[in-house]
Amino acid sequence: MSEFIMKNNEQRPIDPLLEQIADYVADKKITSEEAFETARYVLLDSLGCGILALRYPECTKLLGPIVPETIVPNGCRVPGTSFVLDPVQGAFNIGCMIRWLDYNDTWLAAEWGHPSDNLGGVLAVADYLSRKNIAEGKQPLTMRDVLHAIIQAHEIQGVLALTNSLNRVGLDHVLLVKIASTAVVTKLLGGSKSEIINAVSNAFIDNASLRTYRHAPNTGSRKSWAAGDATSRAVLLALMALKGEMGYHTALSAPRWGFQDVLFQGKEWTLFQELGSYVIENILFKISYPAEFHAQTAVECAIELHPEIIDRIEEIEEITITTHESAIRIIDKTGPLHNPADRDHCIQYITAIGLLYGDLTADHYEDEIAANPQIDQLRNKMKVVENKQFSVDYLDPQKRSIANALQIRFRDGTKTRQVIREYPIGHRFRRQEGIPKLIEKFKQNLETRFPRKQIEQILEISLSQSKLEQCTVNQFIDLFLI
Repeated sequence: MSEFIMKNNEQRPIDPLLEQIADYVADKKITSEEAFETARYVLLDSLGCGILALRYPECTKLLGPIVPETIVPNGCRVPGTSFVLDPVQGAFNIGCMIRWLDYNDTWLAAEWGHPSDNLGGVLAVADYLSRKNIAEGKQPLTMRDVLHAIIQAHEIQGVLALTNSLNRVGLDHVLLVKIASTAVVTKLLGGSKSEIINAVSNAFIDNASLRTYRHAPNTGSRKSWAAGDATSRAVLLALMALKGEMGYHTALSAPRWGFQDVLFQGKEWTLFQELGSYVIENILFKISYPAEFHAQTAVECAIELHPEIIDRIEEIEEITITTHESAIRIIDKTGPLHNPADRDHCIQYITAIGLLYGDLTADHYEDEIAANPQIDQLRNKMKVVENKQFSVDYLDPQKRSIANALQIRFRDGTKTRQVIREYPIGHRFRRQEGIPKLIEKFKQNLETRFPRKQIEQILEISLSQSKLEQCTVNQFIDLFLI
């Protein structure tokens, strides 16, 4: 690269990706009713996951204001609590809750992630704005506004993830949360197209955290609050842009110092397809099991085999997990597992739990159950192998399968049948089967926190598309307060 190119200070055109994101957020009106209906299920599922997480002290210790007893006029509320916070800290709280148990929705592509992580920023800003508007004699936002923002945040994160891989260079997917949240909350706050560009350019310049806290030997609880951190940073960047803080037109493409040259050897980041509502319509729900999504079908296989092998545990010689390349890369893990975050990112541990207990809940990752010596006995008998077709189908945009197969061989030479699952219950191909179970999951999560009458009030609004969309944001959030 010539010194002239590196030192040339002439103004260049805005990076196309920044303009495409800003154009989509500022001008695109989503009309797909399937998208809005699915966004409602995303909202309910995410809030339910957050409510369930409040049972765990390791999560709740991180919640609340940074400075105790801080008073925030017109502050946003945190569902399931009595906290009233500024929208930046509110986004962290809500995002942290939603992601804590690894139970909210998932998107799998060249980059992985959880687009509902963006709800931390979306809900905090929408609630704050609604309360602020009411105090100023203006109209609050409605939940349809929130659903529209959810659809757009999912789309930005998910389409960027189709062909742009952060994990390949050791960076974490929460950068995509920061980018998507920054764009949509800047719009919610009333930002112009140029202000959206300014804010999003700063999100790219922020870069991303390392993925090391998701992998051996450093897997830890940061993976449960990293998305809350990203979406709260997005709110801060959006608020700064609204105050007139500048952006950077070539944050991605600047020679030597730009995002692409620094991290991707000059590879241009582009959108694989036009932004619309594709991602929300194809989102993957974690309906039945709080496990890293590449292992969802593995635990389904294990639970199916549970009745056949539970009385023959000591006779097992070998357990073969047949899976796809991405699962091998991120959750094939041997050796000691040190904490719940370590365990829910281990396909062997997850499979062992399914075989031994015939179920999988968040409690199965806690130390009490992890002390069961049979779990590691089974892990030590497992081998994980790739099925090349599984890996191909994983990346096929018409399939997006997350296939796993499981077979067990006993000491006497006999084997179980090989159980194969290509699509987990949260997949679009199984929506008809999955949605009733998703609603039941939502109800059960509410029961961990709220009295019956409050649950009935929540369900009356939440289970009706029209009632939810017409409800103001502050009224809806108030349903979830303690």
